[in-house]
This record gives sequence, structure tokens and C-alpha cells, in this order.
Amino acid sequence: ACPEHRTTGNSRMMILLPVMLYLWPVSNAINERISKPNIVLFMADDLGIGDLGCYGNTTSRTPNIDKLSKEGATLTQHIAAAPLCTPSRASFLTGRYSVRSGMASLHKVGVFLFSASSGGLPMEEITFAKLLQQRGYSTALIGKWHLGINCNSSDDFCHHPLNHGFDYFYGVPVNNLRDCKPGHGSVFGAGLKMHTRAALQSMGIALISLAVLNYIGLIRVPRRVLGYFFLIAAVIVGVLLLFFYNFRNLNCFLMRNHSIIQQPWNYENLTQRFTEEAKRFIGRNTNAPFLLFVAYTQVHTALYASQAFRGKSKHGLYGDALEEMDWSVGQILHALDQWHLREQTLVYFTSDHGAHVEEISANGEVQGGYNGIYKGGKSTSWEGGIRVPGLLRWPGVFKPSTHIDEPTSNMDIFPTIVKLAGASLPSKSIWKAFFFTPNFSPEDSNGCHDDHVCFCYGKSVTYHDPPLLFDLSKDPEEKNPLTPETESHFHEIIQVIQQAVSNHSKSLVVVPNQLSLENMLWKPWLQPCCSSFLQFCYCDHESRENKKLPEA
Repeated sequence: ACPEHRTTGNSRMMILLPVMLYLWPVSNAINERISKPNIVLFMADDLGIGDLGCYGNTTSRTPNIDKLSKEGATLTQHIAAAPLCTPSRASFLTGRYSVRSGMASLHKVGVFLFSASSGGLPMEEITFAKLLQQRGYSTALIGKWHLGINCNSSDDFCHHPLNHGFDYFYGVPVNNLRDCKPGHGSVFGAGLKMHTRAALQSMGIALISLAVLNYIGLIRVPRRVLGYFFLIAAVIVGVLLLFFYNFRNLNCFLMRNHSIIQQPWNYENLTQRFTEEAKRFIGRNTNAPFLLFVAYTQVHTALYASQAFRGKSKHGLYGDALEEMDWSVGQILHALDQWHLREQTLVYFTSDHGAHVEEISANGEVQGGYNGIYKGGKSTSWEGGIRVPGLLRWPGVFKPSTHIDEPTSNMDIFPTIVKLAGASLPSKSIWKAFFFTPNFSPEDSNGCHDDHVCFCYGKSVTYHDPPLLFDLSKDPEEKNPLTPETESHFHEIIQVIQQAVSNHSKSLVVVPNQLSLENMLWKPWLQPCCSSFLQFCYCDHESRENKKLPEA
């Protein structure tokens, strides 16, 4: 994906919050009501800003999503943090650009494709779900995750939603791809053909070259070597074919918390199942604040729609899927009304990025969305790739049919809801590195008691390569030095510190050492003395001066 063309500093952005405060009535009753509201977040997948009626579309039917605009606020300059699923969702959850968490790709593939990948949202990242969970919120993610599952084993769940602040997860841990639905093609087809052809050509050239060199006598190639060569090539090709033939079973599965409950998942009524899970979660938490994040797999390909919506729209299967998603939004909003939670719930709707304009089926049907007037689409940093819907509803807080034209990002949701929940924004890490440390004596003590003081040189110290690294914001007692296993950015942090040390060293100029042994030796001619050496420099002028002072 192309790099973002908008940048920010280290701190998490806070744009929505001032806007909300401006719109809030100042009465005490309202201020009391807005404390720790329920939060419902809707995120569509690959939805174009031009697909919705509230953003100007006149042929798609999205009455429930449009109603959010009529009853609340429409953000007209709203952008995603990245134009691809994985980095955008990482930024949304953490309020930070994905490059800061290692969730921005430096190569051609910018998202996770396989369930058995070891990458994912690092454990040390702080999500808004984690902070709200700490404030007593019940938290749930229904739908798509796409931020990794495991690190070192098939059940360590280091990147799993339940390890990032969600109490409950029901959904898809990876992604909804064409390969997940029989008859809808493959996202790997073109790449496999190209690379397989190149691999076969390379193998053919290598074999012909070996045969020629062997024939003219320049080298001798034992038949056993050729046999091993063919065997290894056959094994590699066989494993690849077996993997991609079983891609659907291996990667397209549905989970409830840590358990796989359907592998591969069944598309029939999948959106209805997401909807019912969301409604049940609301029903279980009517008496306590909750965070519900509904991340739809629609309208990402493979497209699907339930029987009740199939063939009903003006835009083929894409339109059918869009209208089913709109129905789901309406059902969940209705559940809030049934439980009388409308007035105390902030609702937000967005998309992870712009529409995938290149999505066209094998029979020529357009299966990507519409980005309106905006150039480009998914995976680009043109406005079509990052301009997304942004709708907010909170009766009594946002005035109906409000339009907010200030530039906003879906990362702004992080500081907004964290503030509303009464939680504190994460403090900045304070890194400290030790290139050497004094040898305490006794070893289990907290000082150099045998020498009365620690000497930081020679045999009195232990050198560290790499340096010991601590995060003082989390470990002020310096008890737990970080490692590459506990801090994903360990090597980058050390590199920055070492570069700073190097720059500092280069900036130093040679000056006389005032603490040299020569300078530290006692020199009698420099001895300050208030009397004489015969009196050993003794005097007490202060006492005599004090006798002259009047008594108190």
C-alpha cells in the first residue's frame, strides 16, 4: 500500500472530543448522564463513502445508516489511518499510526493472509477496549479481527481479541477472502500463475545448464544429486498445492472466544448470526456500561447475502450485501431502543478504508464499492482510499442533522471514548538503557556495601551487550529488563539510543580533565586557612560574632 500522506506526532490525536464538548449542553443533568456512556461502534469492510445515502448516493438503500446521520452528526472530512484493513484497524484500536506498533508493511503484502501467521497487534499495545475494560466496561467484538492470533504455538492466543481488552469475541479472526467461498475465485490465482511459471522456467534453465556443463565435461553431476533436486522441487510444489487447495479449511473459520466453532464458516445467515450475538450482548449488559464493536465482514469479497436480500438491490451482489449490513445496523439500534438505552449510548459508524474499485468478478460484475467524487480507492492514499463515512449519534448530545467539517480521523475515537469512560490516556514510555552496571556487594543487596560506595569502572562493573533496557513508565523499580520477546521494538529502541550515544560522543571536544589524579592530589599551597598551619588552620570567628547578637 502507498504510504499515508497525513502525519501526526507521538501523542494520540484528540479532534472529536473538542467538537463533542462544544455540542454538549451544560446542564448538570446532562453532564451526569454522559458519564460512562455505553459505546457501540460499527465498522464496515471496504465500504465506499459514496455507497451511502447520507453521503449522496441515490440508488443504494441504506435507511438505517442514513438515520444515524439524520439523528446525529455527519463528519464530512473523515479519514482512515491507512488504506488497508490490518493497519487501519490497528490504528483505530490504539489511536496511533500503525507504523508505531509494527503493523505497517514494508513490502508488497500489507495485510495478514493466513491464520497461522505469527505477526499481530503486539501485546504491549494499549487498545481503547483494554482501557474501558479497566474502567468496569463489559467489552465485546463481533465480526472481523484481522490483527493476528498466535505467536509461538497454536494456542497461545497472544494477538487474540481477548488479549487486547475484549471480554467476548464472536467472529472471524483473519479475513473474508474470495478463497473462502467456493466458486468466487482466488486472490492468489494471478500470483501463483506468475510465480509458478517463473519457478518452472528457472528450474528448466538450471537443469539444461547442468546437463550441458556435464556433457562438455566442465562439471560432473551425479544422478543422485539430480534425483534429490527433483524430489525437493516436487515436495515444495506439492506442499504449496496442498495448502492452497485446503486454504478455505485452514483460514476461513469462525471463533467464539478461544474456540473454533465452525471451520470453514458457513456464509448462510452469517450476518444474522453476527446481529443476534450483538443483540444478546446488549441484553446481558443493560445495567452496566458496555463497549460493543461490530466489525462487519461485508462488503469485502467474497460477497455474500442471505436469501432475504439476494437479488433485491440495484447493484448486484455488492448492493445486496450492503443492504443486509444496513438491516443489521437497524436491528442493533432497535435493540438499544428495546432496552431503553438510546439516550445513554454513543453510536459511531465508519469503514476501515475506501472501496476496492478493482474488484470485478470473473463474469464481469462489479463487486467493489463507490468512492463518490474521490480519486483512487483501497490501498492508495488518494482520498478514495482513505476518505470514509463518519457518523455519530447520541440523543441530547449531538444535535440532529449536524455536519462537522473539521478534519477528523477514525483514530480520534480512541481518545474520545477513553475520556468519556473516565479513563486516562496512556503515558509516553520512558526508555532507559544501561551499557554497564555496578556489581552490588553482597550480590542480593541494593548497593556496594563491602566498598561503602559503588565504583563504576574496571572490575567493579559488568558490561552489557546489548544494553539492559527498562521502561520507567511501567517499571520504575528497574526490576524487569526488557528483551526482544517482551518488547517488540527492542532492537529499534536500542538502535536509537546507541545512535544518540554516538552522536553525543562525536559532539564532545577534548578538554582538560578536572578529575585527573594530578588535579585531585592535595597541594599545600592551595590549602585555604583562616589562621596558620601551626594552628592547623583552626579558628571560630562565627561563635564570637554570635555573642554580639542581641538575645531573642
